[in-house]
Amino acid sequence: MKQITVVKVGGNELDDPAFLTGLTEAVAAFVGPLMLVHGGGKEITAALAQTGVPNEFIAGLRVTSPEAMAVMQQVVCGTINQRVVASLVRVGVRALGLSGLDLGLLRCVPHRPDGLELGRVGLITLVDAVALHAMLAQGWVPTFAPVALGLDDGLSYNVNADMVAQAVAGALAPSELVFVSNVPGVILEGEVVPVLDQVAVEQAIACGAISGGMIPKVRAALDALAAGATQVRITNLAGFASGGTRFFAS
Repeated sequence: MKQITVVKVGGNELDDPAFLTGLTEAVAAFVGPLMLVHGGGKEITAALAQTGVPNEFIAGLRVTSPEAMAVMQQVVCGTINQRVVASLVRVGVRALGLSGLDLGLLRCVPHRPDGLELGRVGLITLVDAVALHAMLAQGWVPTFAPVALGLDDGLSYNVNADMVAQAVAGALAPSELVFVSNVPGVILEGEVVPVLDQVAVEQAIACGAISGGMIPKVRAALDALAAGATQVRITNLAGFASGGTRFFAS
């Protein structure tokens, strides 16, 4: 079975036209089955402010009231998703804009870490891998907005884009999950480290060699391995095809 590549791109990067152009070119040049998952970031925050809907974060997750969900869904499933899809199709990529609502591809339950009440924030419990494999077999590039369908209530839920990418990569194994951001990889002693495992990551965090905004990135990489991804990479557009730092289970 061919390895499937799942690419996660942050919403904060996708409001930059130069970044979107670079991503489009990288996807068009990529060889092999590929899927995209994107976030919403700044554009959701701006839309909530414009509509007067409260914008609150708890434990790094956006508290999502029904009103906030309506705005979030419009931004990520409409504005951002269609912008990415249009850019890809323009250069010949057979991109298909999706959310977890389509065909019920991503099902979820309410996410309540440590009992916190977050509203319509979901935790994915089911991925329709059969349908996704069928799409990939057609040469399509499924492009997901981070919205899933409630397993019990049929409502739409906001799901952290990293968690969407982790769940999809786990369901489609053998898979590689690639986190694309503005950094070339994990930099230790001035150099991009080509390979890390869980033990090395924890040691680097403990001694301060990995710090700041890189900590959640490497934690997301380890979480993806735990979710079933075969391997994970953190890279930038320049390393899209094969560069960056690879993570393997210890």
